[in-house]
Amino acid sequence: MPQHLEGQQYSWVSSIFYFGYLLWEYPTTILIARLPTAKYLTLNTVFWGIVVAMTAVCTNFGGLMTARFLLGVAEATITPGFMFLTSTWYTRDEIPVRIGIWFAGNSIGGLTSSLLAFGVGHIDDQVGPWRWIYIILGISTFLWAIPIYFFLPDKISEARFLNAEERQIAADRVIIAGTGSTEHSSWKLDQVKECLADPKTWLLFSIELLTQMPNGGTQSFSNIVIQTFGFTNLQSTLINIPYSVLTASIITGTGWLAGRYRTLNCLLIITVVLPCVIGAAIISQRDTVPHGVQLFAYFLLSSGPAAMPLNMSLVQSNYRGVTKRMTMTALLFVAYCTGNIAGPHFFRKGEAPHYATAFRAIMVCYSLVVVLALTLRFYLRWLNLKRTREEGFEGSASSAGALAGGKVPEVAGGKDVAEVVTEVQLRPEDYDDVTDWKTVGFRYRL
Repeated sequence: MPQHLEGQQYSWVSSIFYFGYLLWEYPTTILIARLPTAKYLTLNTVFWGIVVAMTAVCTNFGGLMTARFLLGVAEATITPGFMFLTSTWYTRDEIPVRIGIWFAGNSIGGLTSSLLAFGVGHIDDQVGPWRWIYIILGISTFLWAIPIYFFLPDKISEARFLNAEERQIAADRVIIAGTGSTEHSSWKLDQVKECLADPKTWLLFSIELLTQMPNGGTQSFSNIVIQTFGFTNLQSTLINIPYSVLTASIITGTGWLAGRYRTLNCLLIITVVLPCVIGAAIISQRDTVPHGVQLFAYFLLSSGPAAMPLNMSLVQSNYRGVTKRMTMTALLFVAYCTGNIAGPHFFRKGEAPHYATAFRAIMVCYSLVVVLALTLRFYLRWLNLKRTREEGFEGSASSAGALAGGKVPEVAGGKDVAEVVTEVQLRPEDYDDVTDWKTVGFRYRL
């Protein structure tokens, strides 16, 4: 990074990224649903790679702030785009593990960048190690746009690796056991209003906000914090490798569990944040514990990032209606940005290197997440029971609702969704873009 960052400038360099993300988040969710998705992701990846590479030419605080802001704009499309594609192709049982797999890429990327930083950190030339990192990552990102353009289909009906019959089966799968078709949909104001009036929207929003405030701080200050345990700068980079492996493993594992067991999602959120409460509590009292225990406490924080993909899975599995789901996606990332903007500022320069206030704040945030996740679980369970009483039948948390003449296809415990596709004759109205509130037989995953 450019030298001579003073006071809270380092925190602002971290935060400005999320201002760019926040500015572009809602417009890009509209464009994702309305433009050819894969082509839009391709153009965005090209822009992303250029911005990353151009960061290497920054020489002062102003230039770095500009580059980081544009980087936030570029990255604002990636995760919502992936969420949209995941809900387009996969069933409600398949969504959590798929989100877990691709979201774990963040941690694998952190592992790779740590190795890259360690290797490049030994380069001694006029360019400088930090510039080489941005140049290498920028060019790699730019080149990745090529396979995206050629191999990622915009929608199911354009998938060249499937024949006509397979494309129809793929489309019917998400009607029967997914969250509805995303093709031929339009932006609907009534779905936006419904999303804003839905109580679960604000519970999910609050969970996201409170998990991302700790995330923003620990990501930005991880190397600095590790150095206070008695390690050098390069050693702290290496220590982040097992941290990233742990995070990726937890994200993938909890994603699989959330997909396999439909009543575990909220409980899994609680499970992954509880170690963070303990870890933050220990680090906030670091003067009374040895460095080895402090490092162990730091590794307890590695489970925290798994809360976000679990939260995203709840959005993708429990929201029906393209506009409603994409509006919730935008709100989720508004919370994501807000939390990550605020997080670094808990790390006050005057409290360096211990940052006691920051780790107390992390402990409080994750404790509140436990309360909110339990509240969300009880609310969704109550909602399912209420809908069962009103509709007069059990419904199903695996299917998309009552389809094909009032039948509720039972995907679990007997038949695979592919078998159900061949047996159920869908009606034209089953393909309509309707919300979860208006879908008879729709039951929420807990």
